[in-house]
Amino acid sequence: MKPTLGQILATKQARLPQGTDAFRIADGTPWPEVFVDALADRLLVSLRGTALPADLHKQLLASGRSVYLKQLDNDVKLPPQHLCGPELPPRFHIVENGVRYIMDMEAGYSQGIFLDQRDNRAEVRKRCTPGSTLLNTFAYTGAFSVCAAMAGATTTTLDLAQPCLTWCRENMQQNGIDPGEHYFCKGDVLHWLERFARQGRQFDAIVLDPPTFSRDEKGRIWRVERDYGKLVAKAAACLAPGGWMLCTTNCRKLSPAAFRRMVAKGIPGAHLSSAPMPFDFDGEPYLKTIWADL
Repeated sequence: MKPTLGQILATKQARLPQGTDAFRIADGTPWPEVFVDALADRLLVSLRGTALPADLHKQLLASGRSVYLKQLDNDVKLPPQHLCGPELPPRFHIVENGVRYIMDMEAGYSQGIFLDQRDNRAEVRKRCTPGSTLLNTFAYTGAFSVCAAMAGATTTTLDLAQPCLTWCRENMQQNGIDPGEHYFCKGDVLHWLERFARQGRQFDAIVLDPPTFSRDEKGRIWRVERDYGKLVAKAAACLAPGGWMLCTTNCRKLSPAAFRRMVAKGIPGAHLSSAPMPFDFDGEPYLKTIWADL
């Protein structure tokens, strides 16, 4: 018999780390191509090439929660639409491992953080030490920067979009961190890595979590499955002796073995260790994570 949404939620909630109210409830099962996330008191349902199942729709209506619906096959920049439940303010916060992050239901692409990186964010916070330095590239809303800063590291947050850097500052303030004690760089990551290398600037830790596809300021196309190794090499030129690098991608076209070869070529001599996805992402293991330690 198919478990209910409430039963799945309760089972996963019991396994969550303390101080966490954002997680994946349904990851393609028992409803194929349907993904349900808990975001504090809201639910986000994402559909890939399918309609909302009638039985799930009924359960969502009965949940009493504010529910949003997102079609993954549509323009990724479109925000999710309110489906049912109370009309709540679009901006709110979730808590993950005791860290607060601002979410926005009116934002396109993502609502604020990528839940599948929860364990990696926790590991970044564990690895960082007071006085160390971390470079967070393709930072989006700066969640990795927040975790590093909470461990006492000085962070440099790099993204092409100014609104993302502003969002990162707000996330820091949510956690009692003074953004004025950290650095923010707007622009193309490859350009900044080359600039840091020329300046001889090095970091104790670097986070590489790029989009699968992007265009730089000059319109040049960048693809993970073709260019990730070059990115690792440019970042490695800015990594301090004894430092570490988080290399991760959600590119489904890239196999784990091919991804590992790219990373190994980009940072020769480093010790590489892979990490699984969080337990609540129990469907397709699309996210690939490698920790590279010098």
